[in-house]
Amino acid sequence: MTQTMTKGLQFARRYPLVILIVLTGVLGGTLVLAGASVPARWVVTVACLGVAVRLTVGMIQELRSGTYGVDLLAIVAIGATAWVGQYWACLVICLMVAGGAALEDYAHGRAGRSLSALLDNAPHEVGRITADGQVERVPVDLVQIGDRIQVRPGEMVGVDGTLEVGNATLDESSLTGESMPVLRRPGEQLMAGSVNGPTAVAMRATALAADSQYQRILTLVRNAQSSRAPFVSLADRVAVPFTIVSLAIAGLAWALSGDPVRFAQVLVVATPCPLIIAAPVAFMAGTSRAAKLGIIVRDSGSLEQLARVRTAAFDKTGTLTSGTPTVTAVHPADGIAADRLIALAASVEQMSTHPIATSLTADALGRGLSLESATGAREVPAAGIAAVVSGHQVLVGTRSFAWAGRTAPEPTDRAAVTRVFVSCDGQPTGVIELADLVRPEARATLAELRQLNVGRTLMLTGDGRATADAVARQVCVDEVRAELTPADKVETVRSLDRRPVLMVGDGTNDAPVLAAADVGIAMGAKGSAAAVESADVVVMEDDLFRVARAVQIGRRTLAVAWQAIAIGIGLSVALMLVGATGVMPAVLGAGLQELVDLACILWALLSGRPGREERRHQTLSQTLSTRTPAPGNVGKAPARPMVGAADGSAYQGRSADRSVTM
Repeated sequence: MTQTMTKGLQFARRYPLVILIVLTGVLGGTLVLAGASVPARWVVTVACLGVAVRLTVGMIQELRSGTYGVDLLAIVAIGATAWVGQYWACLVICLMVAGGAALEDYAHGRAGRSLSALLDNAPHEVGRITADGQVERVPVDLVQIGDRIQVRPGEMVGVDGTLEVGNATLDESSLTGESMPVLRRPGEQLMAGSVNGPTAVAMRATALAADSQYQRILTLVRNAQSSRAPFVSLADRVAVPFTIVSLAIAGLAWALSGDPVRFAQVLVVATPCPLIIAAPVAFMAGTSRAAKLGIIVRDSGSLEQLARVRTAAFDKTGTLTSGTPTVTAVHPADGIAADRLIALAASVEQMSTHPIATSLTADALGRGLSLESATGAREVPAAGIAAVVSGHQVLVGTRSFAWAGRTAPEPTDRAAVTRVFVSCDGQPTGVIELADLVRPEARATLAELRQLNVGRTLMLTGDGRATADAVARQVCVDEVRAELTPADKVETVRSLDRRPVLMVGDGTNDAPVLAAADVGIAMGAKGSAAAVESADVVVMEDDLFRVARAVQIGRRTLAVAWQAIAIGIGLSVALMLVGATGVMPAVLGAGLQELVDLACILWALLSGRPGREERRHQTLSQTLSTRTPAPGNVGKAPARPMVGAADGSAYQGRSADRSVTM
């Protein structure tokens, strides 16, 4: 009972005009029952005219701010019904107008539920572990890089960091849309905004709270909640001719019948509500639907642009490919087992932070191999790394570094593989091939975009022509632009004629072209901060197929918005024509118009539900995910298309002179 009263008081404070109109109706009804019809008429009429004055002031303010005054119909209808003595119909119109604001708030709240959940659940404090091992609760903004943080069971991770102690089972659904818990092991990254499972863990902060991926997403969410799509602004302008048509029908009905009551009977069923409420609700529901799937849309305008996309361009590394070197083939020398070759190379490479070193070490651990300790490690820029393992001098790197110019077997794919050479005590031990694998869902994503009438697809990359063509053949992209600088990518996107243009990328060098495109989508799970901040849409799950889902959600949202408008205007015009005949009392017409408004809003909320196309997307996405090889199994055979650089040239990325002595 107390909770009901509290909610009632909150409603009264938020919507005092609704309460005033209801109380006016109660007072008027009581006077009529008491036989005082004239005082009842005056009480209701004065209250309604007060509402009309308030609406007029608001309309003038909207006109000054550049928004068309779509409340004109309601104001004229209140005045007309009061003039002809239809004071109960006048009261219903006032209730309809005041209640519309409450109904719009409810619809927006329901439509933006997923967005609001992200904002409401933002972490405010964390448990920082002090030097003496104690845990102190501090505001999340005070956490510094390098601080050790305890994450309690069921607690939200406050900052981005690396897991140090314990295996963490995390709920990342609010970030990625993935409903199943995700297992993270020591050394793996934890994202701020994910929720810890039943076991307390310790992590080390790698970013300030303000720089975390979660905070960037919250910024995008705030922009999305306050934005207005161009479509919504267009709907405001469509309301003006609708108002003119409504007044014309009402005036014609009065002129032909000679009865001014007909004028009021037409206007009580004329409302631009489908334009001023249904369209924004549809866009908010679509944005919320995308957020539920781990697709954060910066603003409603971006959602409308997604619906109209005609050209899609993709970065290669980290977007169409995984962005991480993966072992695809092992060629041991005679008498050497493949696992022994991997273990030997990984024992040396564990001393390096180079991406190839990380991949070799991860592959060895995924195979269940034990790594030996290495001493005297020495990393040579653009060549490789040398170390002593169990008393043997082991070299891992390019052919000239590790094999001293000896002949080597031909690579599996000369244009699509990085070769790592291994020697032990000056003798060739074997060759390991790595590649940046094409994402398993990349080809299906491009095919799905074509199904969605995206007629042109491009790949924009700074890699060489041979490497770019190898990827293009696998994913079936229409055009390839290779050996491009970031400035070249921007110029290419700007020169495309079939617009709007969608650009998908993940790296810092993609930030300029993401900003230049009509719609920029950043793969945010592993993407750089610059890419995320310059993009219009962020895909939080490392799943390229969600790009196609984002386009589908945009198309469905736009379609549902138009449908809601068509339904509302169609029903309103039909009721206006009935009202013009004089067979429908003004009170009944006002009530029916409220039902029309409700029907339009409920229809607009359908954009927050999956349509037939999206359900098909979801089925295909789940099918693709079951085909992805499990960690530790990749690299035992070249199971997927690959791209890289032959003969170890990826070692050019090793930083200068990082010699280490153990």
